[in-house]
Amino acid sequence: MSGTRLGYLVSRYPGISHTFILREVLELRRQGFEIEVASINPPDRTPEKLTRQEQEEAARTYYVRPAGAAGALGAVLLLAARQPAGFARGLLFALRLGGGDARRILWHLFYFVEAAMLARWMRHRNLRHLHVHFATPASNVALVLTRIAPVSFSITVHGPDEFYDVTAYRLAEKIAGAAFLCTIGTYARSQLMKLAPPGEWLKFEVTPLGVSPAEFSPAPFRESPRPFWLICVGRLVPAKGQHILLAALERLVRNGREVRLRLVGDGPDRESLERTARERGIAEAVVFEGAVNQDRVRALYQAADAFVLASFAEGIPVVLMEAMAMEIPCITTWINGIPELVRDAVDGILVAPSDDEALAEAIARLMDDVGLRRRLGQAGRRRVLERYDLERNTGRLAEVFGRRLGGTV
Repeated sequence: MSGTRLGYLVSRYPGISHTFILREVLELRRQGFEIEVASINPPDRTPEKLTRQEQEEAARTYYVRPAGAAGALGAVLLLAARQPAGFARGLLFALRLGGGDARRILWHLFYFVEAAMLARWMRHRNLRHLHVHFATPASNVALVLTRIAPVSFSITVHGPDEFYDVTAYRLAEKIAGAAFLCTIGTYARSQLMKLAPPGEWLKFEVTPLGVSPAEFSPAPFRESPRPFWLICVGRLVPAKGQHILLAALERLVRNGREVRLRLVGDGPDRESLERTARERGIAEAVVFEGAVNQDRVRALYQAADAFVLASFAEGIPVVLMEAMAMEIPCITTWINGIPELVRDAVDGILVAPSDDEALAEAIARLMDDVGLRRRLGQAGRRRVLERYDLERNTGRLAEVFGRRLGGTV
């Protein structure tokens, strides 16, 4: 597959919460692929806040919406003039996807325009296949694109967000229209199987994500940490369950435990979380780090004694892989795809979602049992080395591209 050219489409690239996409692109290139990236939206930070690697990626990425009205109008007019049949097919298909809802019709007209812009970009780059991460609006654009131009597309489906409203996300149409679909685990594949007839199940490939064990090397182990530092990395949104984590922290503090928590990430729940911490009397025990780059995240991992993720809904979180690779013992919830990564009492501790009492008890167990902390931390790294190594799993994805696309890319 050396020299194979392939397009990637991402909603926002680089994105601070989706660094795994950047790592995948870089690793595919290292393995011989020529990857061109298009992003619907600009990066989520100003250039000076990007890492050097992200700055380099931003410089070579095609940004759709920042091209503005002139770029959009030029692409649509060029499409209408040179490919009137493709223009008509794409427009009618976009209108059909919008259904009878005026707002959805408007959004799908935007997707049509973005698809026209991508068609021109792919033609200039001599690309014939487009791979999209997440079965969300960016993949709507790719779906319309296949009606405009003689190109194919595939999707990596993460879940669980894509499965909440399968009608709005047009998952049935995407399954039918995609050349193939990758899923990050068997849970996500099962959800696609629920939507598709068995005859289409052969389209589904399990291609797990991964992290670099060299980049995320073991953190220093503290025998008797005082205070005991917890870390939670993730967007501050309801699905991540950070309010439950604060409730568990309050239980520990009230029992006289010397424990602190770092919340790494930002989002719409930050104000309510800060208020809750004050109301529960634990504001001094919680540090809100905000959204930070990967180099800073690794430094914060180094200072952590345990990683806690109290999520209500997840795919297979890369942040758990990162913490496990660094031999940080992990506590998380028994939901969705997480048990594919963390086995209870083997690689970490699993608790029921929403149960702050059980979460507090699990944290207390780790605080009291230095042997358990060390054993789970070491087992977590072994799990990553065995199943979630970035180079190996990206190689698996590369094999899928080669087998599925052959000489078409």
